[in-house]
Amino acid sequence: MPSIAFRLNPDEVEFSAVRAQGAGGQNVNKVSNAAMLRFDVKASTLPEVLKARVLSLDDQRISREGVVVIKAQEHRSLPMNRDAALRRLLELLDQAAHIPASRRATRPTRSSVERRLQSKARDARVKALRRSGGVE
Repeated sequence: MPSIAFRLNPDEVEFSAVRAQGAGGQNVNKVSNAAMLRFDVKASTLPEVLKARVLSLDDQRISREGVVVIKAQEHRSLPMNRDAALRRLLELLDQAAHIPASRRATRPTRSSVERRLQSKARDARVKALRRSGGVE
């Protein structure tokens, strides 16, 4: 599977801590330290091809200006949430970096061509018999 080689510069990823209340605000013990990650695709040192592919992705986390915002709050500690957000960003970049193999038109085999011609001839015969009112 071909893909675009890239290396993410950790200095280009900006983190901010967000206090998030879990369980609808009822359980005080569910307060977690959420991490919000901001990554500017256009200003990054990623290859231009990858930038274009990331910006063309249909993902609500990518703004029109090319800023990726990912929030993670599944863990109770801030460092673990930062790792989770960074992992999601890397998954997004990997998804954009993967180039699907192009499908090459292949020539039909001789047997498949013969089968197709036989079935077409048989269908034409049946159709002609039905039109004439005869039974095959």
